Amino acid sequence: MRKFCCVLLALLPMSAFAYPIDVTKKINGVSVDYTASDVDADISSIQLSNYGTNDALCSVIFTNGPESPRRRTVTVPAGKSTNTTAKFNRAIIKMRIALDCAPK
Repeated sequence: MRKFCCVLLALLPMSAFAYPIDVTKKINGVSVDYTASDVDADISSIQLSNYGTNDALCSVIFTNGPESPRRRTVTVPAGKSTNTTAKFNRAIIKMRIALDCAPK
């Protein structure tokens, strides 16, 4: 029983970096879907999938409280998906992502 408890305590820090993620999206004429996830305590990621027939140009702004926002601009080809990430200097408590996509 003691070994079992030690293993559980050792695994606890690996799952302790989950934080809430709020995504606001503005999709203009493209079929883009997203999946946001936490990669690490100071890294956030979003996967963009384009289900339409036109390429999409997307602007993603990651905001983590008092730090300056991180802006990423990506092109998502038709029928493909892409990932974009942002690393911050501090641990993320709550992530806010603003997604703005338009046809290319």
